[in-house]
Amino acid sequence: MNKSSKRPFIVILTGAGISKESGIPTFRDLGGYWQQYRIEDVASPEAWERNPQLVLDFYNLRRRKLKEVKPNAAHYALAELEKYFDTYVITQNVDDLHERAGSKNVLHLHGELKKVRSEKNPELIYEWEDDLHLGDLAEDGAQLRPHIVWFGEPVPAISQAVDLTSQADIYIIVGTSMQVYPAAGLIFYLKAGVPVYYIDPKPASVFHHPIEIIPRTAVEAVPPLVKKLIEKYAG
Repeated sequence: MNKSSKRPFIVILTGAGISKESGIPTFRDLGGYWQQYRIEDVASPEAWERNPQLVLDFYNLRRRKLKEVKPNAAHYALAELEKYFDTYVITQNVDDLHERAGSKNVLHLHGELKKVRSEKNPELIYEWEDDLHLGDLAEDGAQLRPHIVWFGEPVPAISQAVDLTSQADIYIIVGTSMQVYPAAGLIFYLKAGVPVYYIDPKPASVFHHPIEIIPRTAVEAVPPLVKKLIEKYAG
């Protein structure tokens, strides 16, 4: 992205916590039938080879659920930052709530629920709103699969995330346990002295200086933090 030399560059790392507040269930929150399965049984290359129908059923359910939810106050507040700062969101979430709230610069580390791709050529990516079925093919003739980074697969976007993080003047972490790598390791690429704000109701131990840990939900803490940053740096 083109950064303005006069405006601070804010990078935001978001995780499942911000989406959960919009009503997007985590794997275990899906309940019922899905509690019989481990996430690895529906979100790994081995699961796809073993039982692609089950994998498609899982992501079709998640895609349907996405149509029922809306961005929350935290999503909208983060989008508001773009009016005042050079801003980029790095998200571990596969939903499109940041975009629907108005964020223009969003990097999805783990893929996107509303996209599918050829199982043979990861560069053949298509927008996809509805259920995906066996027999739905890419233009190369291969079966389409969810455009999701599964367990055991590399994270292609991590190099761009590292580059963005290394340029940040302010870093905000929202709704993540900081336990999932490589995303959790991004903080180690920050320049010395970059202020970090970490918002999570159950924050992990993060060793960085300076850091302000805010043990609250995204909806509670993000809007006032955004207001504070605007008043301090753009007021």
